[in-house]
Amino acid sequence: MFGVDTSELLIVAVLALLFIGPKDLPRTMMMVGRWVGKVRGYARHFTAGIENVVREAELEEMEKNWRAENQRILAQFPADAPYPDPVPAAPDGAPMTALPEALPDSEPTLPFEAPAAPDEDPRPVSDRLLP
Repeated sequence: MFGVDTSELLIVAVLALLFIGPKDLPRTMMMVGRWVGKVRGYARHFTAGIENVVREAELEEMEKNWRAENQRILAQFPADAPYPDPVPAAPDGAPMTALPEALPDSEPTLPFEAPAAPDEDPRPVSDRLLP
């Protein structure tokens, strides 16, 4: 705490008791406490202001980088350029309602759900008792 040791703090307390007196010491300590609280509040407000300025500068830098990246992407992929259709069209021209069986020259597709775990009970499900 600012390099103040306990022995130095004790000396200041004894001197305050001698010079201010035991009668006015509580009022003086309360006034010092208020001043310290105000100074801490001002310091907190100042620190928050500096943090806001830094945060705004960082946001401006991020926005500048975002704009540059957006311009690069827009230059690489212009909006009026012809792009291939991402979904393969059905052979008869109708809209596709299901996945094709197999795409030519592609890897085999995985099933959508994992198979169920093997059942240990040989009885049919309808003959079993509910747990």
